[in-house]
Amino acid sequence: MKTGILASFANRISLPDLSLAPTERLTPARLRIELLAGLTVALALVPEAVAFAFVAGVHPLVGLYAAFLVGLVTALIGGRPGMISGATGALAVVMVSLVAEHGVEYLFATVVLMGVLQLLAGVMQWGKFIRLVPHPVMLGFVNGLAIVIFLAQMSQFKVPGSVENTGHGMGGGEWLSGLPLYLMLGLTALTMTIIWVMPRISKTVPAPLVGIGVVAALVIGLGLDVPRVGDMASIQGGLPPFHIPAVPLTLETFQIILPYAVILAAIGLIESLLTLNLVGEMTGQRGGASQECIAQGAANLLTGFFGGMGGCAMIGQSMINVKSGARTRVAGIAAALFLLVFILFAAPLIELIPLAALVGVMFMVVIGTFAWNSIRILARVPRMDAFVILLVTVVTVLEDLAVAVVVGVIVSALAYAWNNARRIHARSYVTPEGARVYQVQGPLFFGSSDGFVELFDIEGDPSVVVVDFADSRVVDQSALQAIEAVAGKYEAAGKTLQLRHLSRDCHRLLQKAGHLMIDSDDDPDYELAVDYGVRTGILGGH
Repeated sequence: MKTGILASFANRISLPDLSLAPTERLTPARLRIELLAGLTVALALVPEAVAFAFVAGVHPLVGLYAAFLVGLVTALIGGRPGMISGATGALAVVMVSLVAEHGVEYLFATVVLMGVLQLLAGVMQWGKFIRLVPHPVMLGFVNGLAIVIFLAQMSQFKVPGSVENTGHGMGGGEWLSGLPLYLMLGLTALTMTIIWVMPRISKTVPAPLVGIGVVAALVIGLGLDVPRVGDMASIQGGLPPFHIPAVPLTLETFQIILPYAVILAAIGLIESLLTLNLVGEMTGQRGGASQECIAQGAANLLTGFFGGMGGCAMIGQSMINVKSGARTRVAGIAAALFLLVFILFAAPLIELIPLAALVGVMFMVVIGTFAWNSIRILARVPRMDAFVILLVTVVTVLEDLAVAVVVGVIVSALAYAWNNARRIHARSYVTPEGARVYQVQGPLFFGSSDGFVELFDIEGDPSVVVVDFADSRVVDQSALQAIEAVAGKYEAAGKTLQLRHLSRDCHRLLQKAGHLMIDSDDDPDYELAVDYGVRTGILGGH
């Protein structure tokens, strides 16, 4: 399925080999690729950081400082070389109500607490739970995020200064029309064409950087009147100042910021870990989830003390970075440092870059991010998987990423539980001695416990009944309760029930009921392997 997500974009622009080892020695040629990729990413970060600062209702420098600090820290110690982090819209739409009601200082305090929570998640190794996200949810995630990235670019086709603060850039404001609109569309299309054609001519410089450079030179040289980065806001500023959030250190303050911090931490980790998985597919890397949690936490903790709005992984910029050939931490570090240089020294030059060039780059990211193959496979995969793909895509666009992923995981889990609940059945036969044997097949858990009880003919069975679990699994307490319920019914009928092929842990729990006869002659002493090496009495296995 990897090709389904990535092949469309990779085939179009023939970018560098994605199988390149991320630990390759840093030769001059490799360093050049990393630095140019970092420069390309830094240019794409500027309008995003400014736009998301507007969404959150804070000064543009608050977004730019977050992009610099979060990007730098996660590039240094993150779980996946090649990932790019910064201020994101998913977090900004949560922050806007906090800033509106309590002010920016409470936002800084919230970002600090958000970082602490993410650090705890990393220390507790909760990042590994991202493996519970099914592949249909991943497909819905990338599709929804591609649409969100596309919608976010729509605000650039409106008259500068007329766009309202919205999460997806589709708020009020006047659309460009006439010649300005045609120029914007033409320059965007030109940028996309250059990105598509350039790799066929030369791969010395990343194609997105060439597209930005050519279109910027054309606009500046001809003096074309089109929206530019400087029309959004000035990015001129100094070094991020150390600043302790000016909020009262009271329980009331904690009660205000805690709900926001929990939501922001969850959204940030979910988006970061899903991006980590996606970049891992592209570069052939594995692991690093807990390290990424720690990196995100440290980055946000630091950012809150330096006037930044916090952030998380950015799939669009990460795609630009990896597809530009970056495979080490150098590109991410370079992107953050280039961004700081823009703020300190090069703001007048960067502000001249036409937004159409950056929109063209992001449109190519959209094309490469969307899992086009998922459209073709919708009719071939199980209907529930197809439904989950569409559901997560729609919820990502209409709500946010965290809600979409949680909804997708819950629906997938319920579908899995239902399918397994219907698998419980038994084959029965009568032994020469006159005992009836039920060979239970399928997992026995809360979803199938009622079906398990219905398998038995209490009144019609002989005086001795054997239940064989060799082809089953006793999973949870509901399963044990179901077994006890069946045993109680047989006892009330004056009949003997024997259980075979249960683990010793299940033996001990069931014998506490006092009315079960365990046939231990053919029951080996099964051991249970549980995460962290902890043995539990409510899980059965063999």
